[in-house]
Amino acid sequence: MIKNNNIRPFYYQFIMRYHYCYLIKLQFLGFRFHGWQKQPDVKTIHWAIDKTLKFVFPVIRKKTVGVGRTDAKVSSSDFYVQLFIDVQIDTPAFIHKFNQNSPADIKVISIEKLEDHSFNIIQCSKVKEYRYYFSFGEKNHPYSAPFMTGIQTDLDIKRMQRGAKLFIGFHNFKRYCTKPSKETKVYREILDCRIEINTYLTASFFPKISYVLIIKGQGFLRNQVRLIMGALFLLGAGEYTMEFIEQSLDPKSEISFIKNIAPASGLHLHNIDLL
Repeated sequence: MIKNNNIRPFYYQFIMRYHYCYLIKLQFLGFRFHGWQKQPDVKTIHWAIDKTLKFVFPVIRKKTVGVGRTDAKVSSSDFYVQLFIDVQIDTPAFIHKFNQNSPADIKVISIEKLEDHSFNIIQCSKVKEYRYYFSFGEKNHPYSAPFMTGIQTDLDIKRMQRGAKLFIGFHNFKRYCTKPSKETKVYREILDCRIEINTYLTASFFPKISYVLIIKGQGFLRNQVRLIMGALFLLGAGEYTMEFIEQSLDPKSEISFIKNIAPASGLHLHNIDLL
């Protein structure tokens, strides 16, 4: 699954301070967290993981690095953390003890020892698949809120399905990024983008029919998926045309920005392939 990648000198100095290195796979429901990255005075996924590790390894030196960042309320069924630590881990015992002490909305699935310390979870090549769950029409049951977005107006799903296909390929996504800088690499390739009836995520309190946007790529800009979903919502509501979506991907067009960003709680990082 994992290949060597070019290692930066500062990263090499960092990892050589620890004796062992592990790759942890986990899942989390992000609804009550302020995203992945640690921030002052708020609860984040990274904060909760490091807090749990203090119970598992109370006096042992350790460091964790995540595979990427997620926004507040975004969930993931496939997330990776690289753990640097000074002791060798009994992996089955670790999984049991971590899950005993972690919050109910965070679960470790597996842990793998990395023999090659040059592996860099931040710089490694990866393909991410996001899924955005939504419904439209009547207001959803309140219990649905952590998992999907409910649009209380009618949407033309077939039109949205045609529009989703326009994002496939190599495009300029500067209008689908929050506050890009001059250094931001706005050209990205979308490998797959489609809308289907949701048969993947189900619950008794979900609406009878719901939908999912499935989008896959090797790298995404800040809020890119939510802005794409927001544009498709406006397309389905008749506020955007198919031509507008095409022009929004043309860097020479006069369109300034996309005015609608979809709520975060409908977004799930479904799968990460570490190449």
